[in-house]
Amino acid sequence: MPVTTRLPLRLLAWALFCLLLLVAWRSLPLLEDWLSPKQAAPRTVSARGDLAADERSIIELFENARDSVVFITTSRQVRDLWTRNVFTVPRGTGSGFIWDDAGHVITNFHVIEGASEAAVKLSDGRSYRAVLVGASPAHDIAVLRIGVGFRRPPPVPLGTSGDLRVGQKVFAIGNPFGLDWTLTSGIVSALDRSLSSDKGVSIEHLIQTDAAINPGNSGGPLLDSAGRLIGINTAIYSPSGTSAGIGFAVPVDTVNRVVPQLISAGRYVRPALGIEIDESLNQRLQRVLGVRGVVILRVAPGSAAAAAGLRGVTRAADGSIVAGDIVTAVDGKPVETVGRLLARLDDHRVGETVRLGILRQGQQIEVAVVLEPGV
Repeated sequence: MPVTTRLPLRLLAWALFCLLLLVAWRSLPLLEDWLSPKQAAPRTVSARGDLAADERSIIELFENARDSVVFITTSRQVRDLWTRNVFTVPRGTGSGFIWDDAGHVITNFHVIEGASEAAVKLSDGRSYRAVLVGASPAHDIAVLRIGVGFRRPPPVPLGTSGDLRVGQKVFAIGNPFGLDWTLTSGIVSALDRSLSSDKGVSIEHLIQTDAAINPGNSGGPLLDSAGRLIGINTAIYSPSGTSAGIGFAVPVDTVNRVVPQLISAGRYVRPALGIEIDESLNQRLQRVLGVRGVVILRVAPGSAAAAAGLRGVTRAADGSIVAGDIVTAVDGKPVETVGRLLARLDDHRVGETVRLGILRQGQQIEVAVVLEPGV
């Protein structure tokens, strides 16, 4: 009985051994191939052919404009309360571009706001300490100056924003997230946009674009397809702080009007009427009075508005508010907010005459006013 039980087990073990040996023998070539070193050559590169015409034009645009774009770093000085020592700490970064042969650099006001020092780095690696020439917070424009000797970069060619069309191509150059000299492209998405800052200052006449404008791109140039400057990249609309396809640029026509004053006088003098207005109060008065426009609160004695006969708000004997004049248009263009009124006036120069649409006691009239220097 024990002999007949062991024999099948031995046969089964022998059969299993033979099966394993057969499998190992068949796998030997694969094992040798796996263990032996492989001899491989790089793949043949396919011929690319010529670049497309639009690619060549974009490359040329970037290479021509790159040297005119600068990288700006700012810092501020702080004093230690215990040691009374003064330290310089980094504040932020931004972009800018060469404006003229005198070494003036244009950037956004918010790039240098709150800084005590600024350094400008050129595309060839040279870095210069910059001095502030002037700034206009209302336009988010600042002018710096650097001494670049005889190897100064060329200014960015100047274009115009007055004839921009929605849908035309635009290109932004800057330093998003500190990445040097980056090119992004898009189209003009909209024109004459308004944007309010967290400080309540409204910037008007902005160009809206879907070209990626990320933190650090602020102050860089927005170019048209001919490589001409058409705006300054200034802001994005994004809860996350990154580009979401809604970027804004200050139009070059505004830049070309503001910058010469900043260079020559250090500040920009806005054309004014000589009236007192307030945005938050104006919104409440619009609701109370049921009107659309800018309510003149007060007319300054001896001002251009006074000479034109404009009237401010008064109070009746019972204490109720009696509306004076309400500005509804400037040269036929409607205005409904204080920011839009200031922007319409800003399209002109001091000494020019504008025609105001005025709502007075329910009647629509037109009054001519010679613009005076604003405070």
